Amino acid sequence: MTAMENPDIARVMRHSVQHARDNTYELVDEILKVPASNYTDPARFKLEVDRIFRRLPLMLAPSCEIPNPGDFKTMDVCGVPVLLTRGQDGKVRSFINSCTHRGTNVATAPTGNAKRFTCPYHGWTFGQDGALLAVAAAADFGEVDKSCLSLKALPVAERAGLIFGSIDPKSTLDIDDFLCGYDALLEAFNFKDWHFFSSRTLRGPNWKIAYDGYLDFYHLPVLHKDTLNATGMLGNRAHYHAWGPHQRLVAPDRAARELGTRPESEWTDDLVLNGVWTIFPSISIASFNGGGRGVMISQLLPGEAVGESWTRQIYIMEKKPSEDQEAAAHEQFAFLEVVVRDEDYDTGLRQQRALDHGTLDVVLFGRNEGGAQAFHKWTDKIIAASDEELPVLFPPLAAE
Repeated sequence: MTAMENPDIARVMRHSVQHARDNTYELVDEILKVPASNYTDPARFKLEVDRIFRRLPLMLAPSCEIPNPGDFKTMDVCGVPVLLTRGQDGKVRSFINSCTHRGTNVATAPTGNAKRFTCPYHGWTFGQDGALLAVAAAADFGEVDKSCLSLKALPVAERAGLIFGSIDPKSTLDIDDFLCGYDALLEAFNFKDWHFFSSRTLRGPNWKIAYDGYLDFYHLPVLHKDTLNATGMLGNRAHYHAWGPHQRLVAPDRAARELGTRPESEWTDDLVLNGVWTIFPSISIASFNGGGRGVMISQLLPGEAVGESWTRQIYIMEKKPSEDQEAAAHEQFAFLEVVVRDEDYDTGLRQQRALDHGTLDVVLFGRNEGGAQAFHKWTDKIIAASDEELPVLFPPLAAE
C-alpha cells in the first residue's frame, strides 16, 4: 500500500499542492498571546508534568529499538523509571523498573537482551513478563506470595511501528482513543520494518520553548540560513493538519517544487511523507536522506526544573545502510545534532534566560504559526480537564 492510498494523506497532499499551484496560503484567524510565565513558573511546570506527561500515553520508543525477543530498554520518564521488554511471544510490555522487594532498578543497562532480570541489590529475579520468579535465600527470607510481587505493569501498545505507553499504572485513557486515528497515517512509513541506527541526548530549555521550534517553519530561512537552508530553498510557510492534538506540517513551497508539476502517479512515498509529523505532547518526526532514507525522531521530555528539558534524538532508517552508506548516515545525523544543539536549543536557552528575567509579559504566535497555537491551546485544555473528563477530549477524529 502506497502513502497516497491512505485517503487522509492523499487529501493533505492534494490540499498543499493545490495551494502551491494557486499561490494561496491558509492562516489562522488571530494572533495568540501566551503568558510568558507559562515558560518560567515552577507551579505551572508541575501542573504540566503531572497532568500531561503523567496522564497521557507517550511515544516511548520505535519498535525497531527492541525488535527481538528478549530485547529491553530502560528510561526515566518524568522521574518514573520505566522498563520496556519484548517477550518470547513478540509482545512488548512495560513496567515500573523497580524491584518489589526494596525498589531498586531491576535492569540498569540502557538496552540489552535478557531472558530474566535479577535485581543487583539482593538478587530477586523477574521474568520478561514481570513475574517474580525467585526470591534469593527464600527459606531465610520468609514465605511470600510471589504472584502478588510481580513488577508493576504499565499500559503499553505498539502502533505504526512505535511503542506508546503511560507511566500511570492506573491510567484509563485508551491509547487508540488518544491517537485519534493519527497512527493510521504513520503506518504509511512502515516503521516496524525499519533499522535502528543511532541515538543521543541533548539538553534544552523549557520543554515548550524547545517544542515550539518543531511546530513552525517560520524560523527556517532565518535561524538555519547557513545550515538547513544553505541552498536558500526553504520557505517560511507551513500548512497544519490536525488529528486531535497531533499535527502534520507540510511546506506548500516544497510541495510545489517536488510534486506540483508531476501527475499523482509519480508522487513517491519519500516525497509524500516529507514534512514534520508531531505526536502530542512532545514528539517530532522529520525525514532525511543521508546514506539512505531515514527519519529523526525527537523525543522531548521535561527536565527536573522548569527551565530544563532533554531531547533524545533517535535516527532510524528504512534499511540498514551498507558500508558505503554508513559514513553518509553518520554525517547526516551529526549535522542534525549541530543544527538542533547550536541553533535551535542555543537560541531557546537564550530565550529562556530572557524570559526568566521578566522581559515579556506575553509571547506571541502569529496567524502563520497555527501549529504552535493549537499546541498551546491543547496544553491548556488537558491541564484543565479532570481525570473523568480527560478521555472525552480524544474522540476518533478526521483531520481538522
